[in-house]
Amino acid sequence: MRMATLIERAQTHLRSHVPPDVAEHLYVGGYHDGVLTLITDRAAWLTWLRYEQPRLLKLLHQLPGFEAIMKFSLKVRPIRPVKAVPRQTRRLSPAGAEALSHCAESLDDSPLKRSLNRLASHADVPSESGDEPSA
Repeated sequence: MRMATLIERAQTHLRSHVPPDVAEHLYVGGYHDGVLTLITDRAAWLTWLRYEQPRLLKLLHQLPGFEAIMKFSLKVRPIRPVKAVPRQTRRLSPAGAEALSHCAESLDDSPLKRSLNRLASHADVPSESGDEPSA
């Protein structure tokens, strides 16, 4: 818990002392044996961090608990947005619905008959104006 608090303090401190466009891409990943891991989502920001290492080390040495930091470990971890799976809509033509209803007629009252009738009820019904079936 103490380490998580220290890492959060380091991240907040660093983000407040870098330009806003860099701050939103800067994360502190961990601290181990005097090495603080900084993570960014693009190589361009990593290059900027490399040039700014001496200044950032001085900033962190001002924080209690971070006097022992000797260097940074810089890493790029691209953040990929979650892509929504495209919805596949299926259509049932009136002829298909009629075929399902015809099959259901020959069955006794059973779960299969109810399922076939329910499927047949999903058919695209042409509107009265003669337009295309609704989506």
